[in-house]
Amino acid sequence: MKPDLVIQTEGLTKTYKMGVVEVHALCGVSFTIQRGEVVAIMGPSGSGKSTLMNILGCLDRPTQGEYYLDGEKVSDLSDDQLAVIRNRKVGFVFQSFNLLSRATALANVELPLRYAGVMTNRRERARAALEAVGLADRLHHKPTELSGGQQQRVAIARALVNNPSIVMADEPTGNLDSKVGKEIMNLLLTLNQERGTTLIIVTHDPAIAEQTQRVIRLRDGILESIS
Repeated sequence: MKPDLVIQTEGLTKTYKMGVVEVHALCGVSFTIQRGEVVAIMGPSGSGKSTLMNILGCLDRPTQGEYYLDGEKVSDLSDDQLAVIRNRKVGFVFQSFNLLSRATALANVELPLRYAGVMTNRRERARAALEAVGLADRLHHKPTELSGGQQQRVAIARALVNNPSIVMADEPTGNLDSKVGKEIMNLLLTLNQERGTTLIIVTHDPAIAEQTQRVIRLRDGILESIS
């Protein structure tokens, strides 16, 4: 794997068994993503986007095929090994924010550091991540005390606090109005430019896809095009 590649997939397939029926969610998907690249994954419902994201994010393994992340073959790792890789190399931003409602913004952002076993400077790193997304004055607010856009900023800070190789954003503006959604997208792109973090966005929105460098299109589990 070339040093400038952060992701390389070779013939990824994913088959789910539902009783006697086999569902082919991915059918031989192969592509590469350069370090620091901004890529959109698009396709209609049932195209395999979520399945692909789960594999790229080390939440699942392919049935067949190979997946290399930062030069490391992760497609054959155990669940425990995947959890370690996921916590160290991948940050997630979800449409529904997925914040702990009873925890402050600072405590939410600290979570990945706790899971990674980081013992020192956790609070300082979480504070710096929140400052980077413009929430220096909201450190001790709980999600219910924040707007939707502010909650998504907390989620982005949480995704970045471990300095991951890639950030995966699943419909990151889907629950936001167009003005706030544009602010969140601009924030993600700015962080990509400043930090060089690879950004992969799963989206239905052509306007968001237009802001990325490449678009990977799936249909019925098949790689339809890369543009």
